[in-house]
Amino acid sequence: MSAGNGVRHSEYNESKTGVAHFLQIWIEPAVAGLAPSYEQKNFPEAEKRGRLRLIASADGADGSVKIHQRARVYVGLFHGAERAQHAPTGGRAYVHVARGSITVGGHRLDAGDAMKTDERALSFADGDQAEVLVFDLP
Repeated sequence: MSAGNGVRHSEYNESKTGVAHFLQIWIEPAVAGLAPSYEQKNFPEAEKRGRLRLIASADGADGSVKIHQRARVYVGLFHGAERAQHAPTGGRAYVHVARGSITVGGHRLDAGDAMKTDERALSFADGDQAEVLVFDLP
């Protein structure tokens, strides 16, 4: 969603039985005064399992949603022996654990934990039902 010059919106859980887990994360656009816009996409679990899947980028690369910033956003699901490596192209990264727990670059992170780093390579290992967001920042 790009709020641009103003957007009215609300989020709600349509499920009558399930619990919603909602993260609201803002990325400041590279320019001001954009027209409001909205894009939504579902990415299959298989594309995120044991690896980082690009979900948002400035150019819509690899089927990701478009954002108005040079940042790239990835999501990954990790459990047990699943491992991945990531080299931030922008020079720094912000990692947020949405659920579960995982070791990132030698640091154990639990649900709700986050870290920012300028490491040239990040390792993701020893996940326990982990869902991880990685923000590759300019």
